[in-house]
Amino acid sequence: MTTELKISGMNCPHCVAAVTQALAAVPGVDDVAVDLQTGVARVDGAADTDALIAAVVAAGYAADRV
Repeated sequence: MTTELKISGMNCPHCVAAVTQALAAVPGVDDVAVDLQTGVARVDGAADTDALIAAVVAAGYAADRV
């Protein structure tokens, strides 16, 4: 299953790395791709969407379902 999230607050490669790391730490995540230009994160795996959003928020960014 692929989940897409709109991430707000990213403005540099460090932000992308922080969001990627936060999402990758959520149980059930198999792969993460975060695009700085579009502000979209694609997450492959069986992770709960609410858990993914909570991880992004805990990292200091905002996230919404696409």
